[in-house]
Amino acid sequence: MDKPLKYAVFGAGSWATAIVKMLSENLDEIGWYMRSVYTKEHLLREQHNPNYLSSVEFHLEQLKLSNDINEIAEYADVLIFVIPSAFIHSELEKLRIDISKKIIVSAVKGIMPETGLLVGEHFHDVYNIPYDNIAVIAGPCHAEEVALERLSYLTISCSDADKAKSIAENLSSDYIKTKISDDIIGVEYAVMLKNIYAIAAGIAHGLGYGDNFQSVLMSNAVREMKRFIKKRHKMKRNINNSAYLGDLLVTGYSVFSRNRMFGNMIGKGYTVKSAQMEMNMVAEGYYATKSAHLLHEKSAKKSQIPIINAVYQILYENKNPKKVFKRLTEKLD
Repeated sequence: MDKPLKYAVFGAGSWATAIVKMLSENLDEIGWYMRSVYTKEHLLREQHNPNYLSSVEFHLEQLKLSNDINEIAEYADVLIFVIPSAFIHSELEKLRIDISKKIIVSAVKGIMPETGLLVGEHFHDVYNIPYDNIAVIAGPCHAEEVALERLSYLTISCSDADKAKSIAENLSSDYIKTKISDDIIGVEYAVMLKNIYAIAAGIAHGLGYGDNFQSVLMSNAVREMKRFIKKRHKMKRNINNSAYLGDLLVTGYSVFSRNRMFGNMIGKGYTVKSAQMEMNMVAEGYYATKSAHLLHEKSAKKSQIPIINAVYQILYENKNPKKVFKRLTEKLD
């Protein structure tokens, strides 16, 4: 009989903490890598993450905690990366062990800003991970609602259906429903793009646009997402499924959405830097906007992406949000 696979989570933010909580419903032990010595020591003393989802208490006998990324990578068979895209490259550079035989799961809501590669593509190209051993976790699911054990849904994408099912089973519980998909590239792009559209929704709210405009914005966003993904990975997919449209809607509308919050601050007149400093959290959509813009510029066959372009102009070209959105309203239908 095969031994059960060992799981580990890399990262200590809200989504990483939520994933550890989900796994703790099913596994006797979970490896957990975190860069901060303070966070680890606080967890060992107080049984909760001091910075994120602090209401979630863990049973310490279930956790193998370490500040050494190599120790946890060596320990586990399934490595779930939940490090923000802006920092994952520098963290991965600390790896000294061979992970080519491991199963890699990306719960990173962005792409590698240094290369423009999807996280899965990066692991394939740099660490020789076969695509059959790469999976992606998508929503619609907010960490804060996982902490409250409110009913939530996840989509696990992997080209190997058996691996997707196994990962899904270990994340499932009374309050977490899971489904699987084989559209790993499309889902990973959707996870990135929805954060950009959530920033757009936040900017619109900050500028004073109402629900009527927001509904038009989200309707256009899902069609823009479909065009963008289709240019990069053509396969049969239903963009109205939860992993695409559902995740987009919850990120665009929820009060828990840090990307919407970031956009709302920009719409109200904050500079990018001041909004980032006040939030004290990473808004993945900021980095995703630049990556999506560069991918579009490099593409031989360009699709229409007026919403991404508008957000890029505001965040990276210092254009006036009010004027940019006035022009954007003329391009939506």
